[in-house]
Amino acid sequence: MKPLIAALLPVTAVFLSSCGQQGPADKRIKQMDSTRTASIADSIEASVKPELAEGLTLKLWGIDSLVISPIAIDVDDHGRVYYTTTNRQKNSEFDIRGHRDWEIPSISLQTVEDRRAFLHKELSPENSDRNKWLADLNGDSSHDWRDLTVEKENVYRLEDISGDGVADKSQLVVDDFHDEVTDVAGGVLSDGDDLYVTIAPDLWRIRDKDKDGIADEETSISHGYGVHIGFSGHGMSGVEMGPDGRIYWQIGDIGFNGTGKDGKKWEHPNSGVVARSNPDGSDFEIFAYGIRNTHEFAFDEYGNLIGEDNDGDHPGEKERLVYIVNGSDAGWRSNWQYGKYRDPDNNTYKVWMDEKMYLPRFEGQAAYITPCISNFVSGPAGFVYNPGTALSPEYKNTFFVAEFVGSPAHSGIHSFKLNPKGATFELGEHRKILGGILATGLDFGPDGALYVADWIDGWGTHNYGRIWKLDEKDAAATAARRETQSLLAADFTKRKATELGELLKNPDMRVRMKAQFELAKRGDKGAAAFQQALQQTGSQLARVNAIWGISQLGRQNKKYAAALVPVLKDSDPEIRAQAAKWLGDIRYSEAGSALVPLLKDTASRARFFAAEALGRIKYAPAVDPLISFLEENNDEDAYLRHAGCLALARIGKAEPVIALASSPSRALRIAAVVTLRRMGNPGVAKFLDDADEFVVTEAARAINDDLSIKDALPALARLLTT
Repeated sequence: MKPLIAALLPVTAVFLSSCGQQGPADKRIKQMDSTRTASIADSIEASVKPELAEGLTLKLWGIDSLVISPIAIDVDDHGRVYYTTTNRQKNSEFDIRGHRDWEIPSISLQTVEDRRAFLHKELSPENSDRNKWLADLNGDSSHDWRDLTVEKENVYRLEDISGDGVADKSQLVVDDFHDEVTDVAGGVLSDGDDLYVTIAPDLWRIRDKDKDGIADEETSISHGYGVHIGFSGHGMSGVEMGPDGRIYWQIGDIGFNGTGKDGKKWEHPNSGVVARSNPDGSDFEIFAYGIRNTHEFAFDEYGNLIGEDNDGDHPGEKERLVYIVNGSDAGWRSNWQYGKYRDPDNNTYKVWMDEKMYLPRFEGQAAYITPCISNFVSGPAGFVYNPGTALSPEYKNTFFVAEFVGSPAHSGIHSFKLNPKGATFELGEHRKILGGILATGLDFGPDGALYVADWIDGWGTHNYGRIWKLDEKDAAATAARRETQSLLAADFTKRKATELGELLKNPDMRVRMKAQFELAKRGDKGAAAFQQALQQTGSQLARVNAIWGISQLGRQNKKYAAALVPVLKDSDPEIRAQAAKWLGDIRYSEAGSALVPLLKDTASRARFFAAEALGRIKYAPAVDPLISFLEENNDEDAYLRHAGCLALARIGKAEPVIALASSPSRALRIAAVVTLRRMGNPGVAKFLDDADEFVVTEAARAINDDLSIKDALPALARLLTT
């Protein structure tokens, strides 16, 4: 459907100075008469025929005249919508499918600087004549890499100034980022005075220091994203505030290769990653890897990180719901897709498809991966979780994913719930709740409505877009939603610690986290409030947020973490699991002996997080208990296997793991191979002699894959003669 050309209607535009930046004034406010915006919204609503689940309503909040091809959206605590849009997709961001001759060179790239060098060579001024497909954007009569330094990325802020339910003011707050290796602005997070924007090769923290609404300070929090030229849209996105007060973000399979502020190097050039750090970039780590492109993800009220990953575009497969845990490897590598499959002299064996790595767990599946929860909808884009009071009680404990497939007729939004299954989950109740809208980004507003970015139609960038409000009929006036909206807009710095402690019991996760984060800034007073919340038993979620808050304090000063050790013996298995998880997360080594008994806990989640924690604190006395833990699991729960293997690998004692080559337990021999793979230890070659073909296969994968275990390659080669 062709959008109404609302841009022809009268608007008031105010052009502001560029705030010290070089070049023409390019920071713009566009404000429209609210009567006109409401009229335009009514006209568009009348022309769009969405398919809605019973009880839901859809109202246009952001009209075409004020919205430009929104990718990601974030609604702040005052109901203002920030959204990213891209100019670089038009000319300066490439899709490898349009440059097949680049596939092999692109696979060989290992760093962002390799990519830069490749572009300088391939798109050199000397090659201008053969590269006339590239627009001469800088007007120098040469079609070269310098034309990639012109188009900029944008973030806009939309507001409903009149309060009539339709946005009437748009402000361009970011207009920058145009290096030749700059990718698309795929994610945005508003956090107080800061904006976090994902634009490879960096995660940027952007500040409006003079409070005029326009960004004037840009700081790279993390660098090294976008190694390869891959599928368009597989860049950085999904930036979220975690329950621990750290920023989480992702990049798809164009890869990452970089270092943290502590100098530690992380190399994942051939897969997507989920990264995290403190808001200033410290305490950086790759949280998980092996994803293709989760685009966005969400935390539930227990801190579980859930997303949906793109499939590999092979015939017969499907996208995957994924449970993303620390150190997990979902299995995808960009080399499962490119290059050799078009080489007539190569074999046709497709690792991803022939080994069925895209399916949920089955007997015989590769053991080093954390398998998906379920295969689910196509083209995942926006992804959110109901924070507690949004929409209506019917949608409590519910995730929402936008299905983006280029056409509004086949796109929309799906809701689903998850049910516990061992240490992971299985897909529960699910349905399509909205059709007929080409949804991209999603976010819940403080008013409890679900805001939906609308690309309108097609795959390419337009000069128009929309933002809708999806809501439950008559639910906006409920007391819980009105209270949430008021609390999210309130200044918590002025509230007493005891009052904030009571807010940890609030039914909305956003309010609880806001109170938690404020208490975490108050040292001993915050710790006392957390202790009080932890000791009561009337609200389990208040106890969970108290544990998160204590872990935040524990990252600042380890003395606070001691309060969580007795909680490992709590009668509530979820509370035991949370205490174990966050003691490990902050690496509180003093908890080692108290964590070991949880390896035999009756609850799978408690066992899982105890194993994870013992690995993070590198508790050497746990080696034998972890081996027993893996033996008792008998290779049944893939997530328990993951936690045990990762823990042994992090502890780093190879000898007892290699010794498992003679164990009668097949489960232990499989776990040993996965552990040694994680360690990059050549002792894995000993398992090439195993009598079980699966164990041998897993050892061969370990030696061959990724950067390979070089000292074990000769032993793998000798296997060809058997």
